[in-house]
Amino acid sequence: MALHDHRDDPWRVRVDDERGAVCGAGVLLDDRHVLTCAHVVRYAGAAPGGAAAPGTAPGCGAPRLRITSVACRPEWTRTARVPPGSWVHEDGTRRGDVALLELDEPAPCGTRTTLWKVPISGVRVGVYGFPAAEPYGIWTEAELAGAGGREGEWGLLRRLREGDPWIEKGYSGAGVVARDGEFKGHVIGMVVADYVNGDARAAWMLPTESVLAYLPRIGEFTDGDRTDEMGPYHDESPADVLGDPLRLALTRELTRLLGGGWTGTAVVGTGGTTGVGSSWLVRLVRTADPAARAAASDGELTGAPGDTVLGLGSIDAAYDARDRSVAEVRDYLAGRFGLGSGSTRDVARRLLRRRPPACVVIGGVDRAADPGALVRELLAPLAGRARSRGMRLVLGFVDRPPDDLPYDVSLDPEPLRAGAVARPVSSARTQSAVGRLAAAEEAAARLEREWGAHFFGAPRLPHAAAPRLRVRLAVARKTEPNPELAALHDDAVRARAESEHYERALRRMITAHQDLTTSLELHRVRAARFFGEEDRRLAELHAPAARALRTAPIDLTAARTLVRRYVDEVNRRIDEG
Repeated sequence: MALHDHRDDPWRVRVDDERGAVCGAGVLLDDRHVLTCAHVVRYAGAAPGGAAAPGTAPGCGAPRLRITSVACRPEWTRTARVPPGSWVHEDGTRRGDVALLELDEPAPCGTRTTLWKVPISGVRVGVYGFPAAEPYGIWTEAELAGAGGREGEWGLLRRLREGDPWIEKGYSGAGVVARDGEFKGHVIGMVVADYVNGDARAAWMLPTESVLAYLPRIGEFTDGDRTDEMGPYHDESPADVLGDPLRLALTRELTRLLGGGWTGTAVVGTGGTTGVGSSWLVRLVRTADPAARAAASDGELTGAPGDTVLGLGSIDAAYDARDRSVAEVRDYLAGRFGLGSGSTRDVARRLLRRRPPACVVIGGVDRAADPGALVRELLAPLAGRARSRGMRLVLGFVDRPPDDLPYDVSLDPEPLRAGAVARPVSSARTQSAVGRLAAAEEAAARLEREWGAHFFGAPRLPHAAAPRLRVRLAVARKTEPNPELAALHDDAVRARAESEHYERALRRMITAHQDLTTSLELHRVRAARFFGEEDRRLAELHAPAARALRTAPIDLTAARTLVRRYVDEVNRRIDEG
């Protein structure tokens, strides 16, 4: 009897109809179960409630599917059916489309596949499908590109290289395998559709968490931590969250940050005198959560006010730290991102180095079992380097955050106090001041991203004030005249002056660097004309000066000394000559 041999990825199977025509792909979970797309089952004419196969007596059931392994030697084929409650298909939408098949006889290979719950942003993946020209299958690669739209729970797959094989009919139901990152080699979802529009080619996948939400039976085949561990709504029902102007403004502002190119640490207030609560934050997190999206209707997402819904998978991890220890928060982050075991410091360091950079929300920080230790050992090290590492970190506090906690944006919901001399200021004038502030802060942030890390002793980018002022303005303008409008206007003017001062200071450093670089090159050319390119003495002076001007962080004082030394020597030699 021939020995059974597994090739790589033994979960790869093909799904055919009764006649052997290829309909799609599947993931062999164990010797009895195969995961595939519901529409693949429909293509095969075996959808639950469908017509019986030709020649089948009435009452004998729908046509059977044929499952064939392409990773085992000898190859095997089994018939399969869709058991009750294992088929979900919402035709014409980007939702669901899952089916769990049962083999009529057990597969002979004894494999068992784990589907992993992982972040779905920015990872390179491989999929193995069965296009018409390749009945035995072929690999292709793609990149996870986040949400494919405002509604639904399908994640977008982006083509990597022109000319490579691409996802088409025959790939539906294929396992999506991580090719890099901490979960390399693991199945993290399933291909559900392809898309071609001219030269733009894309496809969609269903993350493991969404599949699990539709098919709880596959729970025994899954591993990894969930995206959303924020817990229940602590203060009010989600239906009332966006009815309050303050909660709506906070939601829109955090959506603006997390939905764009912003990086850094945002501290968020959920308590204080406003009683704003945390339900708005819980709701926003769930708009990005694959499992929560599976339970939400399209109307809940598309019908929500503008700028209050995040893209699928735009938050990688969310955790409620209330009553939790440092170890519990650390272990969740380590498990969610596949960082392995280690000290809190090790986990923080590995998380900061993760590529692509993570987006993390931690709520109830000051209600943790030991808030001081949580901030000191884990959150402050992350907050201090989040911006430079491209990470997005949101920290929720019921009361005020610690004064020494580094952050880039504060969404403190508390009203601003008016100055000593109250004066009437219109909402239009205040809005204009806040708009000019936002433009100044965006310009300063762009300059910081381009040059901030280049210089030793560079000024620190001021905290972004516009987000908080926009939140308070949205509330204050509801009851005009409002004395808070004057405070908002004055804060906007003051913060704009700080941003412009920062930009001028950094531009002075940039100009000094450019002047030194120009001077060094000018005198190098002069020296070459008089003494040739191989003058050893001048080369020994030029090399450290050039190195000092291009090795970040650039110490302009030291570089100026080295450049001056070279220039003086060139001038001295020319004068003597």
